[in-house]
Amino acid sequence: MLVSRWFQLTALAASALVSSASNSSDPLAGIRDLVKRRISNHVNDFTFTLSTANDTGSDLDTFTISDASDSSGGIDIECSTASACARGLYTYATEVGNVDIWWTGSRLDALPSPLPRVGEPITRSAIVEYRYFLNTVTFGYTANWWTFEQWELLLDWAALRGVNLPLAWVGYEHTLAETFRDAGLTDEDMVPFFGGAAFLPWNRFGNIQGDWSPSTNGSQGGKLPQEWMDAQLALQKQIVPRIVELGMTPVLPAFPGFVPPAMHTLFPNASIVNGSEYPGIPAQYSNDSFLAPFDPLYAQLQSSFLAKQTEALGNVTHVWTIDQYNENSPYSGDLTYLANIANSTFASLRAHDPDAIWLMQGWLFFADEPFWTSDRVDAYLDQIPNDGMIILDLFSDVYPQWQRLDSYRGKSWVWCEVHDFGGNMGLEGNFSVVTNGPVDALNSPNSSMKGVGLAMEGLEGNEIIYDVLLDQAWSAAPLDRDAYAKAWATRRFHLPTANSSTTTATNTSIPASAIEAWQTLASTVYSSTNPNVWGATKSLIELAPSLGGMYSAPSSTIIFYDTNTSLVPALRGLVAAGTSAPALWALDEFRTDSIDVARQLLANRFADAYTATTGAYNASGPGSAALNATAARMMQIIDDLDRLLMTHEPYLLSSRIASARAWAGDGGDEAYADYLEYEARSQVTLWGPVPSVLNDYASKVWGGLVGTYYRQRWTAFVEYMNVTPSDKFEREELDGITDKIAEEWVLERWEGPWGPVGDLREEVERVLQVYG
Repeated sequence: MLVSRWFQLTALAASALVSSASNSSDPLAGIRDLVKRRISNHVNDFTFTLSTANDTGSDLDTFTISDASDSSGGIDIECSTASACARGLYTYATEVGNVDIWWTGSRLDALPSPLPRVGEPITRSAIVEYRYFLNTVTFGYTANWWTFEQWELLLDWAALRGVNLPLAWVGYEHTLAETFRDAGLTDEDMVPFFGGAAFLPWNRFGNIQGDWSPSTNGSQGGKLPQEWMDAQLALQKQIVPRIVELGMTPVLPAFPGFVPPAMHTLFPNASIVNGSEYPGIPAQYSNDSFLAPFDPLYAQLQSSFLAKQTEALGNVTHVWTIDQYNENSPYSGDLTYLANIANSTFASLRAHDPDAIWLMQGWLFFADEPFWTSDRVDAYLDQIPNDGMIILDLFSDVYPQWQRLDSYRGKSWVWCEVHDFGGNMGLEGNFSVVTNGPVDALNSPNSSMKGVGLAMEGLEGNEIIYDVLLDQAWSAAPLDRDAYAKAWATRRFHLPTANSSTTTATNTSIPASAIEAWQTLASTVYSSTNPNVWGATKSLIELAPSLGGMYSAPSSTIIFYDTNTSLVPALRGLVAAGTSAPALWALDEFRTDSIDVARQLLANRFADAYTATTGAYNASGPGSAALNATAARMMQIIDDLDRLLMTHEPYLLSSRIASARAWAGDGGDEAYADYLEYEARSQVTLWGPVPSVLNDYASKVWGGLVGTYYRQRWTAFVEYMNVTPSDKFEREELDGITDKIAEEWVLERWEGPWGPVGDLREEVERVLQVYG
């Protein structure tokens, strides 16, 4: 049990990916600090030790939990890495202490005193070396306006669940701008390049360029503010050290090759080409310029960028993310060209860091499969040694590519779950796939799978389907759905009882109906087998109205389960639990789950009302009693949904607007605050400078958004039907009306209310009574 063994163990597992410069004299200090943050009443009751006893000789993290050998009543956690210690603490808290930490907040401080006994020691090993977390676009769809306090909770959540390889993009633009300035570009040269504050992930991918925010109503549009870049780098300087302290390896960005258009003029002989147009985005804001990595200028810019980033953040990683062809096509399909791109890219990383590992999202091999034929994939990947690359098989849960590409020809790869597109909020999951899929892939012949990963585009609900994948990383056998849902809900609705020093903490005060509600959801909503449903669904309310074609790929509007035997009994069970144990309504987790099931019930009832309304229109024509009756029900559901959502702060549009505007500071620049509000509004509606196929891609079911924007569009739909015979219905004409609503709405300023309105419990119970 020698702490010095740590420095040998860092040659193993994910910790091998972190530069030794990041190791403190106490590599477990960050885990102890986590206990101080989240379990302060037991700060002296946990002993963490890096131990050779948990060195299995493999690259798999291992921990052992046991009762302290002395009479202190404490808990000993021995582990092979700091990440394993964090997972060991989590295993004790959840399996012995019956408490947990959630996106809604930490409940770990509910551990009783004295601490429950472990009894027989618990030893666990991860089944994979890497547990990856986040998608490049998560930094736009969910975390765009986050403060460090919000990041702190998420990082603790991730570390405790065993994540050891999180993505860390924040502040990238500041370093890139400095790199471009050193190369000779002016700030004005960069204006056409950097995207708006809410759209930077797609600028990083080379999909878009330029800031399309208007200079209207006094806002400072058309240019990414330097204030934003400065503040984001300051935030990154808090995020990255915390990642390292928690025993995780930050995946940091490297320079992919996308440059401002002015580079063509400044370096006329450089190999710079224009990329492909992004769907729905005008050429002015797309067709990004790409500097070929085999051009000597690329190596210079890469070296400058990585040196500046290391100076700002420290020498903390060997893993660098680069995605050059994410939803954009290579300039050429020539095999030699593709090989030179990859080889030169990797060489630029190794020139800075001899142990560099290139991490790449494998989405390109699915999204542009016709281009990425087997020979082209070979040309692109074969240039990189197998120990020099990690590929995220991003869509493993729906359309895995690892089989088609023969386990990526021996490259290390990670089985990933996307599930959520654009931060969509519909309830959905496939429990069987995320438990059986990783195990089957790991055990397949000649598998080079080395990890599992969460790569959702947004963190907007469906938490159980993400938790289970990270838990599966520590179980060689697929987890049992019913047992998992029962244990998960028991922790989620934990109501502490009398102190217990028995083997496990008691939690007998949770009504059985609450547990049964989650088991019902797990066996229906979270057991999807519909091949046309790729993840979190989208309600019809969120889409621009029409008589048909109400489908928004990749997020499905399909209701693949029977609402009356899934959502209705689940909501009835939650309400019954809240009646028999009113203290449940004080729990953020119970409130969130109740409103989630209630809002999904309303969304499904709206789909029925929409079908009835369009049917009445086609059968009876404009102005008919049947049309007006069904349309009135449709609009009533919208009003009831907004009323429900307005009771809970996490479901308010105003909360996001306030978070965006807060980056301008208290009493700060009003024009800057208006710019940030425009960005927040634009992302969840137009998603672009003009109405396009990307409209509503990032739609949300938020109070205030439903009651203004969505209601206005559906009102226009009903009004249009009432004056237009069904044989004269023109989709383009209606789109013109709803597009105008969108273009006006994004320019508005929220005047209030700024907080919750109404009583959540009353509204949930009312939804059950009226729609159950």
